[in-house]
Amino acid sequence: MTPLPYGRQLIEDDDIAAVTAALRSDFLAHGPRVAAFEQAFAKAVGAQEAVACSSASTALLLALRGLDVGPGDLCVAPAVTFLSTATAPLLCAAEVAFADVDPDTGLMTPETLADTLAAAIAGRTVKAVLPVHLGGRIADVAGVGRVARAAGAVVVEDAAHAVGGIDPAGAPVGACPASDAACFSFHPVKTLAAGEGGMIALNDPARAARLRRLRNHGVTHDPALMTGAESLEDGGARKPWVYEQLELGFNYRMDEMSAALGLSQLGKLDRFVQRRAALTRLYDQALQPLAPLVRPVARGAGRPTLHLYQVLIDFEAAGVRREGVMRRMAAAGIAVQVHYIPLYRHPSFIARYGEQRLPGAEAYYARVLALPLFPAMADADVARVVDALAQALGIES
Repeated sequence: MTPLPYGRQLIEDDDIAAVTAALRSDFLAHGPRVAAFEQAFAKAVGAQEAVACSSASTALLLALRGLDVGPGDLCVAPAVTFLSTATAPLLCAAEVAFADVDPDTGLMTPETLADTLAAAIAGRTVKAVLPVHLGGRIADVAGVGRVARAAGAVVVEDAAHAVGGIDPAGAPVGACPASDAACFSFHPVKTLAAGEGGMIALNDPARAARLRRLRNHGVTHDPALMTGAESLEDGGARKPWVYEQLELGFNYRMDEMSAALGLSQLGKLDRFVQRRAALTRLYDQALQPLAPLVRPVARGAGRPTLHLYQVLIDFEAAGVRREGVMRRMAAAGIAVQVHYIPLYRHPSFIARYGEQRLPGAEAYYARVLALPLFPAMADADVARVVDALAQALGIES
């Protein structure tokens, strides 16, 4: 049977045509498609601004840089997330502390954030908090934001998994009613694919302009921002060849082909959301006979669009090991994955902060498994996955 990855892009003829048109255009970089994608994405998520960049990882880094996170600052990230959420602060020369997560959702909560802030390193300014919409499940950004603001911290949502989600107040993820920015991913397994690529949604035009400079080496061509005496002509116009680097940046730009693909995919967002929701409902129903050994990860409030269909499995009660289950699933042509190893278990963080264990993160990590979920799946694929999972667990159907 056809192998099932845990996630996969859905690329159609119009997507290919959009990329081909970009390749045939005059611009492969620095062209009009990036700006068009930014404008369309901002409208789709209800934000005033959107800034495209090369990945969600660079989006997180740029968002923090644009909020002046730097040396001596402390950022708080949930213990269960991808590496980028925690490495972005480190690349800003800040430090990171890990908040525990709810053992049944994998999400940072206002309570776990408050506990982390209470134990924060003495004398260290808590500058930023990074709630993560893990798997597409919507974190309590309003609640987390209240705790963060009380500590004087800014809030940057890691929304890499969450495009298309609606928060409990009815706003799209990315509208940023309770945060300073939200960062998205267009990696091939995400809901929208651009090959690689990321986006920062925010509601501050001046900061968005700064982010666009930072993604391009911190350079400006705007004579109003230039300070060099040799940069301007007598009438105040910029000399034709002149540009100025205002602050240290790097090349975090999105290219025109990625923007063309992202813009084409964005036009299908509603369809992709509906298909993921339909597959989610099929999984919910098909997994019921496997309870209580297997149950879907709790989804919390709002209307999430799941990037990952994650389940919690009592491997001990089933008398099996997770690695054995994964190998048996792979032998059946079905890829499953674990999202994620708690960050504090990685050697780089152990070397930096020492050994840690957080009870909620450990309980979540011990049980979680991600099953295939992507729009090109057939309805029958869900039954195939669940049957294979039952067999791998030794559950008689």
